[in-house]
Amino acid sequence: MSDKLYELMDWPEIEAVVYSEEYAPREILGPHVTGDGVLVQCFFPGADKVTVKTTKDGREYPMSKEDDAGYFAVLLSGRKIPEYTYLVEQEGEQIECYDAYAFPCQITLEEEQKFINGICYDIYEKLGAHPMTVNGVDGVYFAVWAPNAARVSVVGDFNHWDGRVYQMQRLSVSGIYELFIPQIPVGSLYKYELKLKDGLTYLKADPYANQAELRPATASVVADLTQYVWKDQTWMKERKKIQTEDAPMFVYEMHLASWKKPEDGREFYNYRELAPMIVAYVKEMGYTHVELMPVMEHPFDASWGYQVTGYYAPTSRYGTPDDFMYLVDFLHQHGIGVILDWVPAHFPKDEHGLARFDGTCLYEHLDKRQGEHPHWGTLIYNYGRPEVINFLTANALFWLERFHIDGLRMDAVASMLYLDYGKEDGEWVANVYGGNENLEAIAFLQNLNQKIHERKDGSFSIAEESTAWPQVTGPVKEGGLDFDLKWNMGWMNDYLEYIRTDPLFRKGRHGMLTFSMIYQYSEDFMLVLSHDEVVHMKGSMFTKMPGSISDKFATLRLTYGYMAAHPGKKLIFMGQEFGQEREFSEKRELDWNLLDAVDGEMSDNERLRQYVSVLNSFYLAHPAMYELDARPAGFEWISTLDADHSVIAFLRKSKDETLLVVCNFTPVSYEAFRIGVPFAGKYKEIFNSDASEYGGTGFVNPRVKQSKRKHWDGRVNSIECRLAPLAIQVFTCTKVPSKAGRKKKES
Repeated sequence: MSDKLYELMDWPEIEAVVYSEEYAPREILGPHVTGDGVLVQCFFPGADKVTVKTTKDGREYPMSKEDDAGYFAVLLSGRKIPEYTYLVEQEGEQIECYDAYAFPCQITLEEEQKFINGICYDIYEKLGAHPMTVNGVDGVYFAVWAPNAARVSVVGDFNHWDGRVYQMQRLSVSGIYELFIPQIPVGSLYKYELKLKDGLTYLKADPYANQAELRPATASVVADLTQYVWKDQTWMKERKKIQTEDAPMFVYEMHLASWKKPEDGREFYNYRELAPMIVAYVKEMGYTHVELMPVMEHPFDASWGYQVTGYYAPTSRYGTPDDFMYLVDFLHQHGIGVILDWVPAHFPKDEHGLARFDGTCLYEHLDKRQGEHPHWGTLIYNYGRPEVINFLTANALFWLERFHIDGLRMDAVASMLYLDYGKEDGEWVANVYGGNENLEAIAFLQNLNQKIHERKDGSFSIAEESTAWPQVTGPVKEGGLDFDLKWNMGWMNDYLEYIRTDPLFRKGRHGMLTFSMIYQYSEDFMLVLSHDEVVHMKGSMFTKMPGSISDKFATLRLTYGYMAAHPGKKLIFMGQEFGQEREFSEKRELDWNLLDAVDGEMSDNERLRQYVSVLNSFYLAHPAMYELDARPAGFEWISTLDADHSVIAFLRKSKDETLLVVCNFTPVSYEAFRIGVPFAGKYKEIFNSDASEYGGTGFVNPRVKQSKRKHWDGRVNSIECRLAPLAIQVFTCTKVPSKAGRKKKES
């Protein structure tokens, strides 16, 4: 080694590299212009010989081995850094590679500053693993936030998982570690190896990874999200006109793994295989949207996706990110919206995930009273840390932007809003004002919803919020959270409690049917019969219904009809539409065999499925069923007090249509049941859940009813109709001009 080269050696820094404790390797490794020439240094553990080969002229410059561990250096003449590669020899084999430390940082100071302030909403374009071309060389740019780690390395199948090889550069402002590694192909497995100040070294998956290994393996996978060619331009352009307050919305909630299982023994269908099957079924059934239980990467099947480890990665159970794009794209091309369940409330403790990510409680709170859900065994995000807020906010926008998702349903919002959610006295910490409101979470939700609305592209958000928290869908300027919709858990709980009751005793719980309209316009609601109601020993919707088999099916038809007619958007979980008898289980597909014919006759389950299809089509065909959902003008009670008969009647109205809806919640039929009507006119039954084609008794009203001037239900006019058992009946309402009006017209 020359004296000049020896004098240029920084031995403490070389030792830090050799012992894999270097947090600023670009300061020593790679090319550096000195007063004596260009100093090039590299570290290839175990290498026997390394040569610098200049790209322009192909000249080779043997490097001096400065440390037996594999540290090499060479001093090139001149003051301009040439383009070059390394020729690395080890055990008789030679490889040629680029110098990872010769490439510049791809994160700007402005991006760093925005990130530490929680407002770099496209940070997912920099953090994670991104295939790109830098200075004409293809490779992958890696970046991860780990401010308290002493050193972070990229390890993977491309470097034998050796944390000494690709030690990353720490950015001083943000604590982000980054490095561009040339020649790594898409599909490579990788993790981050973190070393703490006490020497503890461990592996973590990439929080911003776009793909992961199939569980139980936990490595991240290099993915390229820029290659898929979308074909849903028409949907995306028209979406803001489709997804409006006055538009219909009937959502089919799905768990992809258990909707249908492959017949060839595989665990899962691919996203691409599922796409045409879902489209065919959803179009036949008449749903407007699907809502997918979380498709973000998760390790535990039985969590159904609600314990997420890979927030930026569609689960590899069903394929690649491009495959998931295809699914969304295909649904859009066929006019079906896609809503994703999204879980910003908590995350699991899995060692490869976010928990104690850099040796500290980086994403969660240190204090267990703030940082853990005792009932769920999961960790709570620190909503007061800007970088954590940035992670979550950018993630929500990521799914909207990169995967064209139409809406996000945010899980367990109540657990975010209340500091004492699921906790006993002494297990939680009050806010600065002594209250139980999580002020940081409130601010996060408000800001996120505002960011979604600022897109002005029709995308929306839904809150699963199970308490009476005010203004969940109210604007931020009025103190609201600014969600577009809120799951109406009150309606769901009251109705299911009511309908479980034997019809003989329902009159004592009549208020459970009518109470929802007292608060209906306090929020913009979505009515839900979700997966939560058919798990954990709650029984299926079918088994909740009392009575004989025929009564159960009749009550399901009534239930779904009443839900369709009640104000609010709608959601129903898969399997409920045909009377699935067993509880939901992620281990098996739905009991599609129930739809098979029995002795050549259509099964009751198939009749129910066909009924729901007709019901959905009826809902979509009548603006009165949805156009004024969010305004009192769209609904009017006719009868709320007939508890003895367990009958309710109401009007659904739009600008051009008025429908009379009558529901009988007992198995008793009436040949001549009187009901008040809004005006003198003709009333024609256009829907009856008791029709024989749906499996009912056929107790219908085939003829138009002419109202009589007879006071009933507080109305001047009324009609007599056949009232079917356990049924919903819908009548069109057509005014008949008064005699005075007719004479005036004739004159």
